[in-house]
Amino acid sequence: MPKYILIMRGTDESNAAMMANIDEMMATTRQFIEEMVKAGVLLAAEGLDDPGQGVVVDFSGEAPVVTDGPYGETKELFGGFFLLDVASKEEAVEWAKRVPAAPGSKIEVRRVPGSDEVPQVDE
Repeated sequence: MPKYILIMRGTDESNAAMMANIDEMMATTRQFIEEMVKAGVLLAAEGLDDPGQGVVVDFSGEAPVVTDGPYGETKELFGGFFLLDVASKEEAVEWAKRVPAAPGSKIEVRRVPGSDEVPQVDE
């Protein structure tokens, strides 16, 4: 079965809305995770720390430049993911539509290619 990643993306506003109702959001998310486990589709799920605690490594110049977060004019931030083992993109989208998310958030659905699909380098 193909794997799909549901990438949670939010804005400063949607992240603030989520934090304002964090207890309710966490309870709803735990319930959603339990539903995916019972359905046998969840492979992994992780949330990320506050973006202000991260860094950016920028490869725009000759040498990489490391900058502490937050990241300036970022319109959307990657906040976490769910990795699913489902039969189709359509099934992944149906799960994505059920993700507990604050208004203004987005869920990006992307297929994860199998190791047999990655080009091999001949030596």
